[in-house]
Amino acid sequence: MTGSTAARGNWVVSATPAVAGLATLCAATALSSVVAGVLWLVNLAVAITVVVGVGVLLRQTRLPNPLIALVQVFALMSLLVTIFTRTGVLVVLPGPQSLGDLMTVLGDAFAEVQTGVPPVADSEAIRCLVMLAIGLVAVLVDLLAVGAAAPAASGLVLLCVFAVPASLADEMLPVWTFVFGAGAFALLLAVDGQHRHDAWRGRRPGPGGSSSGPAATAVAGAAVVVAMLAGASFTLVGTVGRLPGGDEVGGGADGLGLDPMTELRGMLNQGATREMFRVRGLPEAAYLRAMTLREYVPDKGWQLGGDLSTGVPANGDLPQQPGDPGDGEVTTVTIEPVNWLDNWLPVYGRPRRIQDVEDNWRYDPVRGMVYSVRQRKAAPYKLETVLKTPPADALRRANGAADVEDVYLDARGVSPEVADLAREITRSQPNGFDKATALYNYFTDGTQGFTYTTDTGGAATSDALRDFVMTGKRGFCQQYASAMAIMARSIGLPSRVAMGFTAGFPTGDAQTITTQDAHAWVEIYFPDYGWTVFDPTPLSDGRGVVPPYIAGRQVDGDESDTSTAPTTTTAPTTSASAATTTATTGDQAGDDPNARETPIPTWHMVTLLVAATVGVLLTALLLLLSRQATRIPLNLRRARWLRPLLTTVAAVAWIVMATLLVALMSWWIAIPLLVAVLIAIPAGIREWRRRERLRAVAGLGPDAAGAAWQELLAESVDRGTRVPTTETVRVAARRMAKAHNLDEQGRDGLRAVVGAVERSWYSTNSAADPTLPGAVDEVRKSMTRNAPLALRAKVLPRSVLQPTTPPDTDD
Repeated sequence: MTGSTAARGNWVVSATPAVAGLATLCAATALSSVVAGVLWLVNLAVAITVVVGVGVLLRQTRLPNPLIALVQVFALMSLLVTIFTRTGVLVVLPGPQSLGDLMTVLGDAFAEVQTGVPPVADSEAIRCLVMLAIGLVAVLVDLLAVGAAAPAASGLVLLCVFAVPASLADEMLPVWTFVFGAGAFALLLAVDGQHRHDAWRGRRPGPGGSSSGPAATAVAGAAVVVAMLAGASFTLVGTVGRLPGGDEVGGGADGLGLDPMTELRGMLNQGATREMFRVRGLPEAAYLRAMTLREYVPDKGWQLGGDLSTGVPANGDLPQQPGDPGDGEVTTVTIEPVNWLDNWLPVYGRPRRIQDVEDNWRYDPVRGMVYSVRQRKAAPYKLETVLKTPPADALRRANGAADVEDVYLDARGVSPEVADLAREITRSQPNGFDKATALYNYFTDGTQGFTYTTDTGGAATSDALRDFVMTGKRGFCQQYASAMAIMARSIGLPSRVAMGFTAGFPTGDAQTITTQDAHAWVEIYFPDYGWTVFDPTPLSDGRGVVPPYIAGRQVDGDESDTSTAPTTTTAPTTSASAATTTATTGDQAGDDPNARETPIPTWHMVTLLVAATVGVLLTALLLLLSRQATRIPLNLRRARWLRPLLTTVAAVAWIVMATLLVALMSWWIAIPLLVAVLIAIPAGIREWRRRERLRAVAGLGPDAAGAAWQELLAESVDRGTRVPTTETVRVAARRMAKAHNLDEQGRDGLRAVVGAVERSWYSTNSAADPTLPGAVDEVRKSMTRNAPLALRAKVLPRSVLQPTTPPDTDD
């Protein structure tokens, strides 16, 4: 039974790359809990297929395993360049420009990953990141399972893939991901078990007696290191607000070790709009403040600045903020966090008291925000606050000394052009309030060409700020708030950037606030009145809140004297009902039509569905025919054309389906992949016929000898030697031995096969010789040693492309 075992071992060896790739793909399905959509999974399947296919092809050339892994990484990078850039050398090869473009896409992906609320949108950047990360995992798994012959050791790497989404998702991973992952890994273990069995029996091809133990041990250690690095890196996903350094407050370059502007971009750029808060009891539109940024860093933008104070417990009465006069009607508002998980607990106006929050929340009255040293999901809480704002005339008279920290006046690093522009805009204004209003009007009155867009391309640095104010004039709330705040400081007005949410839209008895309501605005300090809101972002959808002191209204809602009140073209929003309802669909879809993705043609989806349906139905029918052969009507069983026809149509359907699936990602990949599949069809048919014949030989049935002889004839034809049908078996065998220069072992095996064939023809005993599988194996090995197949003969086998043997030939 040596031949049977060898055949089984060969199957194991050839199946290992595919099983390793399948295990990687199944493990990666766990990412479905942190990445929305399904198109990324199609991209991932293509990346893994490329990695596995390159490995299979290169191992035919007997290259060293480390070199094969390097080429696989190069192939993966070429795939990413082809899909996500248009600047590759000859479209597909990585070059300096294409690698730079690829790094830009990956940078966008990291920003989305760090700031998005899982599951993040299935964007092009996220697909690029997933393909790169899991593609590298596929290279490592292939190196372990195939190159190091240690499939079980790759389980540690696959476990890391599961660990990342498990640590990020708020809920348990879907059960089906565990089923897929466990099933694929069990298959990989079965392959490993067969490897070890063959090695123990001394029958595995190659160095059969070698053990994979040393390799597995080395790989296990490497996998532990990879797991630690991956865990340390990927836990940043969706945790921009995470605090370093245990329970201590502060730390990092910006106090809490985060980039708040990045968090804001993440909310606005998230694909699907998510509800963040429900607010009840709010009598008028107001901004919900989460945090304030006090420090402007040249070339970096606005940051929290320094460590937070220890503050006071947030649950209970709260101290007044600097400049708060302490008067005003107190309003009670109930805020219900829905999908809010952060270090910040947003508040309205000038807080007086908070109820129903845990003791872990602290209140910093200097900065005017509630924080926790770790991200928390708060229960609904009640906020007692003062929403009243001072009138414009009172703010004009507020010219005393500003009792705030000097950091709120620090304008170091501001571009001279921007500072000169701020002085020019406010030159004729007699007081701080009118200066602030003049800056506000400069951005919002519609005369300067500023345009609001949700293209949140980058952080506000000093150069970017100058470009935005002087030339670009296109941006979203981050750019507008950053620009006005630093311009206000440059003319001596204490200012800071506040971040939070606009008023949202009414739903029943509550205001609904979503990720699309994330916003940034400016707060300027006036002595005896504290921090007041100025929002320079020219929102056109009604979400902006224009305070009465800017809109020209008195506190009670009556119009003030327009001769002294500054004018503005921004329409006031005085009630929650005026807030837009477009937040439910997201701003991005309406504000930037160029950002819309090209729709998939109808014919594409219809053809894809038809091909998938035909492929599934015919595959099921073929399985039924093979398992229920005795129940099939006799006339169908005699129709020898039926099964090949069904198989061909099913194969065509699967190829069409796979091509169209890949085309959803890129036609640049789909067409070459289709060509590669078409080229590989003859080799696939040859491999399938070889397996069928060797399986019949190993079964030692009445057709075993005939199958053995047909396989040896096919091997001979592939090598360019055809045996005329008029020759006897013995004459044909001599021709075969001479043409392929068979050695002694091969000639002995060939004589055994000839004897088995003659006995099957003339003997009354239908059982095959038990030594037949081993004899076939020896002949095939001898041909491989003495007449190896050229690459063209492997890819385009003659026994498939030219199966007909002439009745008489001298070949």
